[in-house]
Amino acid sequence: MISNTTSSGYRRGNSYAMRSVLTTDHFFTVPLDHRDADSETIDVFAREYTSSDFSGNEVSQLPWLLFLQGGPGGRGVRTTQLSGWMKAAAKRFRILMLDQRGTGLSSPADAATLAARGGPEEQAAYLTHFRADSIVADAEMVRKQLCGEPWTVFGQSYGGFCVLTYLSFAPEGLERALITGGLAPLTGSPDQVYEATFRRVEERNREYFDWYPGDRAMVTRIARHLDAVVEDLPSGERLTARRFQMVGSFLGGNTRVDALHFLLEDAFVATPDGPRLSASFLWQVAALVTRAANPLYALMHESIYGQGAASNWSAERMLKAFPQFLPGAEQPLLTGEMVYPWYFEEDPALVPLRRTADLLAGKEDWGPLYDVERLRRNTVPAAAAVYRDDIYVDRELSLATAREVSGLAVWETPDFHHDGIADDGEAIFERLIALTG
Repeated sequence: MISNTTSSGYRRGNSYAMRSVLTTDHFFTVPLDHRDADSETIDVFAREYTSSDFSGNEVSQLPWLLFLQGGPGGRGVRTTQLSGWMKAAAKRFRILMLDQRGTGLSSPADAATLAARGGPEEQAAYLTHFRADSIVADAEMVRKQLCGEPWTVFGQSYGGFCVLTYLSFAPEGLERALITGGLAPLTGSPDQVYEATFRRVEERNREYFDWYPGDRAMVTRIARHLDAVVEDLPSGERLTARRFQMVGSFLGGNTRVDALHFLLEDAFVATPDGPRLSASFLWQVAALVTRAANPLYALMHESIYGQGAASNWSAERMLKAFPQFLPGAEQPLLTGEMVYPWYFEEDPALVPLRRTADLLAGKEDWGPLYDVERLRRNTVPAAAAVYRDDIYVDRELSLATAREVSGLAVWETPDFHHDGIADDGEAIFERLIALTG
């Protein structure tokens, strides 16, 4: 909890100078439920980044840009110098990096803190307030406290979903809206998302194995080895074939995809008892196949699509139509960002949350995240980068959403994957700014 909070629910924290960047910490107290005047409160943290090229008076005259990170469950970016999109943005904005509720220095939501709420029913009820509608309401309270004027909002991936919610319910708070890899479907079941993304991930597997033909046999060899031999991760639990498939997260990147090859190249070592997975490989895989650092990602992932219906473990159900992703397939494919109920059986960080996850997956009365009619009347200058081969946010679904948002300028490109702003963020940011005038 944040101490010494003023009656207005805001406290300015420390400021630091780091190379070319100046930072200032900001702490806010917000309602857990913005619809309930008597709701309990939680804390939300944001860090301001400005260029040291500006004097104090000049900084105070700069307009604000709020960055909404991907996720769900991703904290704001921590950086010690301005680079990429932040370098471009800091030329004209004060950047505010929000730790979305439940993450970073905001009131955390993990197995330990959720246990203090009570049982799974109480935990699930609490987490219903951790979706885009609540994040946007937090952002509006922050904006009114810091500047009172409309600001620019930049959303990456799930952050883009939040921007669409912002345009739906609080467009008066926006001067400009920028989105990269984050145009969510405005209506319909999450089933449409996973049907599309399973196909995208399959295509990306084939592309990768065309580049590195030897890795096709290596992935199958590792999967079959894990079926037959007990291999423990450094954290102590057994590594299964289906959990190993999670290393397919590399496939969503421009440059990270090639790093997958280096992960696989020294997977095995010879021992007196036969081939075993190397310690180096197991340490690297351990970091890729746990949600210990961001349990909200697994807990809330399918709920980010929920509007008036339950997800009912959509990815698990849709997997039945794509047997090539099953670990027992003749040549199993690597998976993407899908979340399955077995995560809550094999990842120690998630095991205590299995019943909570089931309750969230079965929740039917999710409220709306978007107002399609209002989006059709949008007047806020907006631009979005749509990555043609994005395996996490499908191109066709993205373009369908773009057609529903009046005045949204779309830049569609085959040059980047989902992590485009990590690859050439400066150029992407400048392009979106230009599209909004």
